[in-house]
Amino acid sequence: MASSEKSARFLIESRLRDAARGSADACFDLGVVYSSGAEGVTIDLVEAHKWFNIAAMTGSVEAQACRADIAEDMTAREIIDAQKAARAWLRGLESRAA
Repeated sequence: MASSEKSARFLIESRLRDAARGSADACFDLGVVYSSGAEGVTIDLVEAHKWFNIAAMTGSVEAQACRADIAEDMTAREIIDAQKAARAWLRGLESRAA
């Protein structure tokens, strides 16, 4: 595995752990990674929208702006899929906390 792939996987795994602990910053960071292709990650606007949406729910104005920005490049179906994914992630957190 190439060094950049290891770096990208480590970044995502560490941010996912922090997001699962409720870190809005981690959610925002995941949105940035998926929307920009940072660290060699494949750009995935649905995944990016999901993470910006979760961060925005905590009141992040920056995440709200980023979510709106990438939504301009998405289809209505992609936005719906991203919203469903965000709800599923949040439901998963609630069930793990219970």
